[in-house]
Amino acid sequence: MSDWNQRVIDEFRANEGRVGGGFEGAPMVLIHHVGRKSGKEYVSPLVYLPDGDGDSIYIFASKGGAPEDPEWYRNLVAAGQATIEVLTSTYPVTVTELSGDERDRVYAEQVKRMPGFGEYAQKTEGIRKIPVLRLKRR
Repeated sequence: MSDWNQRVIDEFRANEGRVGGGFEGAPMVLIHHVGRKSGKEYVSPLVYLPDGDGDSIYIFASKGGAPEDPEWYRNLVAAGQATIEVLTSTYPVTVTELSGDERDRVYAEQVKRMPGFGEYAQKTEGIRKIPVLRLKRR
């Protein structure tokens, strides 16, 4: 998986924040985070949903519909902050997990834009609810 991620990261950086293949046209972000146990620095490429305010984006801990949350999600929640790369900008963000109606509204909007997220939710139904995080520019 890390070789695949590294290829996406390299393509993102070589093309001003854009990648092709299965992510063609999707808004992509690189999340810099620190392992809560290891202290190691990681970069995770993800698709995101922009917020209308221009200072926030939303990311989704779908892990492709896997039964467990991704490690990057646990790292971000534990830290409460991160650095992200969007297009050609890099900046620090505050991490907030959404809940209730707000979480459901944002997730539904992502499903409208990228229907595969609906399939991820079906795969995890009864196992876990896919977390949604707001990353707000600091």
